[in-house]
Amino acid sequence: MTSTWVEPSNTATALLLLGRGSDPDTERGVECPGDLPAPSDPDLVARATAAKAKLGSKVFVLGHHYQRDEVIQFADVTGDSFKLAREAAARPDAEYIVFCGVHFMAESADILTTDSQRVILPDLAAGCSMADMAVLGQVEAAWDTLAELGIAGETVPVTYMNSSADIKGFVGRNGGVVCTSSNAKRALDWAFEQGSKVLFLPDQHLGRNTAVLEMGLSLDDCVLYDPHKPGGGLTPEQLRDAKMILWRGHCSVHGRFTLESVNDVRERVPGVNVLVHPECRHEVVTAADYLGSTEYIIKTIEAAPAGSAWALGTELNLVRRLALAHPDKQVMFLDKAVCYCSTMNRIDLPHLVWALEELVAGRVVNQITVDSDTAHHARVALDQMLALPGADTPPPTAA
Repeated sequence: MTSTWVEPSNTATALLLLGRGSDPDTERGVECPGDLPAPSDPDLVARATAAKAKLGSKVFVLGHHYQRDEVIQFADVTGDSFKLAREAAARPDAEYIVFCGVHFMAESADILTTDSQRVILPDLAAGCSMADMAVLGQVEAAWDTLAELGIAGETVPVTYMNSSADIKGFVGRNGGVVCTSSNAKRALDWAFEQGSKVLFLPDQHLGRNTAVLEMGLSLDDCVLYDPHKPGGGLTPEQLRDAKMILWRGHCSVHGRFTLESVNDVRERVPGVNVLVHPECRHEVVTAADYLGSTEYIIKTIEAAPAGSAWALGTELNLVRRLALAHPDKQVMFLDKAVCYCSTMNRIDLPHLVWALEELVAGRVVNQITVDSDTAHHARVALDQMLALPGADTPPPTAA
């Protein structure tokens, strides 16, 4: 059976979403301090292969699931952000960790690896819009607001893995924990054993979906803290009464899926299974058939029966890869339009080739380092996550 994959419609912003071109108003836009190969260079694959072979065991290449196929083919390990950081830590003999992902992921790898290892991000413009929605000064100001109301002492900060090292460090300093999309419920269970409230950073949707769908809290138990408004845009009574104080942050990819997307695909494809990531909006998640992390999505499609139809609400590179890998199933993108992670797509083959060839020449480029104090406290929060019951066997969930 041939693949039924149909590419979503192109849009005016498709080139930007693919990482070609830049938007100076919203991106860091860091230029490489060297000669970047042209994307049209027909020898890019051969150059990457040769450079990686010359480096041998000195280099370990990590590839996030959302990366382009042209990059993934050179990854020694693929996975989600935390799995990749742990894989890097498990290889202390690798001198160079080339992280094909985004900035916060490379930071986590630097925190978990040894001082002698160097973590490299092929393009420093590969950031994360969600992580950038919570910066340390804003979070500290919010914490001061809670302290002034006398409720900081009963509030436990929980941050999603998709956050900066600064935010993980803040959480570690204040008795909190890091979570992933797989273990968010376990992290929240632990947090509510420590206090009566949670400040959840930076993704409002993961926090809300976990609290309401998995823990039995109500939407009224959740309030949305907007760091751009005095007091988060909330009254003292709202903050005192809330059990979940959700940061106003979201994933620009998963946040674009709508209830209309779900209804539309059900009309077009009878019997379709809708499977979405918990970073999606609450109304999308409740309308879906299945809900789970990136790893859960992959395993679900792998185990699905031949002939079944699946609409996936997650990043397009992954959806396309799954569709092409499982031609006996009808795997489609939940939205009709192109929806790549624009910053993840900054890592392309020219940047990877450049980074590898610079290492061959003895030049370490785009090294990601986290200062020792921040790294220490971030590690405290990460270690607390690893100490959660069942941390190594996260169960899948269904909507």
